[in-house]
Amino acid sequence: MSDPLSAAFRIAASGLEAQSTRMRVVAENIANADSTASTPGGDPFRRKIVSFETTLDRVGEARLVRIKRVAEDERPFRVEYDPSHPAADDKGVVKLPNVDQLVELADMREANRSYQAALQIVRQARELHAMTIDLLKG
Repeated sequence: MSDPLSAAFRIAASGLEAQSTRMRVVAENIANADSTASTPGGDPFRRKIVSFETTLDRVGEARLVRIKRVAEDERPFRVEYDPSHPAADDKGVVKLPNVDQLVELADMREANRSYQAALQIVRQARELHAMTIDLLKG
């Protein structure tokens, strides 16, 4: 069994990596919230969703989080009637991404808070590690 401080670092690092990926995906969703298809009647950007899973770190006997997959959200696209739009189909309907910016902002806030919490764990573990070294020196 490895020491608890090393396990804390590995657990926090896995959380940092997972939430970093989640924030990148949410940022991509927000950036494409108003994009349309390049051809008339085509499908626009489809929102992406991040799924997590836990894995067992056999070296440190700790549970780590990792990205299971980044999948496309299958909810239907938003539609608007705008016959003058270049992406409009023959009926004048334009498909817009299935991205709700309010949901994305909430996801970004949650991912950021989780990232900050994992970062705080790294800071505290580093502080405990330094204190342990100081105790061993004295």
